[in-house]
Amino acid sequence: MRILIVTPNASFRSGGEAVLPLKYFTFLRARGHDVRLIAHSRNRSELAAALPDAEPYIHYVEDTALHVAVWRMGIRFPSGIRDHLFGNILLLVNEWHQRRLIRLLVAKQLVDLIHQPIPVSPTAPSMVYGMGVPVVIGPMNGGMSFPPGYEDYEGPGTRTFIRLARALSGIASRLVPGKRQAAVLLVANARTRSVLPVAHSRVIELVENGVDFSTWTAPAQVAKRPGFRLVFLGRLVALKALDITLDALALARTERSDLDITLDILGDGPERSRLEALDQPGVAFHGFRPQTECAEILASSHALILNSLRECGGAVVLEAMAMGLPVIASDWGGPSDYLTSQCGVLVHPTPRDTFAQRLARAILDLAQDPERAAAMGRNGAARVRSGFDWQSKVNRMEDIFTTVIEDS
Repeated sequence: MRILIVTPNASFRSGGEAVLPLKYFTFLRARGHDVRLIAHSRNRSELAAALPDAEPYIHYVEDTALHVAVWRMGIRFPSGIRDHLFGNILLLVNEWHQRRLIRLLVAKQLVDLIHQPIPVSPTAPSMVYGMGVPVVIGPMNGGMSFPPGYEDYEGPGTRTFIRLARALSGIASRLVPGKRQAAVLLVANARTRSVLPVAHSRVIELVENGVDFSTWTAPAQVAKRPGFRLVFLGRLVALKALDITLDALALARTERSDLDITLDILGDGPERSRLEALDQPGVAFHGFRPQTECAEILASSHALILNSLRECGGAVVLEAMAMGLPVIASDWGGPSDYLTSQCGVLVHPTPRDTFAQRLARAILDLAQDPERAAAMGRNGAARVRSGFDWQSKVNRMEDIFTTVIEDS
């Protein structure tokens, strides 16, 4: 198949949803399909270094004066408004310029189908339509909000704006009809399906995240480091609630100082300097690390902790499970779609005033019962193998693509 993947961002380094287009690109190319990618020029140097053989098949949208003007205007606003309003405007600006590249590739008969895997937001409008070939959008994942009691993570103006934006998303999707005209819409779960702003005859559920076992597989024999080593992997942003993680760690260390409970933080972001300034014992900040290094650290750790407050997906949960680690996570959003009581501990974030204490209890329960923790790790690895393998996910995508092309 001749597949064109269209994305605003494609980056191994950025993580999160930016990795998804590259997973589809590399897996489908490895299976012999003729796959091309359109991304933003900010990804050029990274992708040229990471995928040198694929360079002729990657096309870039360059920054324009309009890109820069929208960005400069957006940085003056709170993050929620910046991400939802100006982020979507930037997406539309980007897609407007992508349309020229798409038409050029279609005119050269290099495209049978267009796949738009991100943004994963179900309410974001899409300008990828009217290109003369079918379009598949998703898997999308969204419909999330902060738990009750955490209103300060979003200001009242941001909350009001987000509610208004969601209410108006149906109108936006009529004005910009990419999702209405797509051949198929893919959603990660029923929650996302319920907030789609359009009625569509072909909506298919397909998990958003998967695990690449060429990277995330624990060695047969690996020495765990002394003590009880927790690890966090992800962007250091407010919604990850790492300040609450640190409070829970301090409580656990105070109650059982003999267990030497520590936390390794892998990742970077705007919260790093504030969190490092807390200078909390038992915490090590490692910054951004390549996936291979992250896998090595996970393999020698005892558990992953991710008490995020608004996590639609949570690929790191699956990756830790694949490495044989039990997971402590918020019982809110994506992690609760992946974890069961047999492979981890879900802690509900409400009530807020006892969240850190309940996380500390979960930490201590695993630290004091290594056999239970190891059993959870084995169960998690088996669960990921059976249901979240990227290869199986790409099998399903191939079936969907084939059907769409045959029907077009």
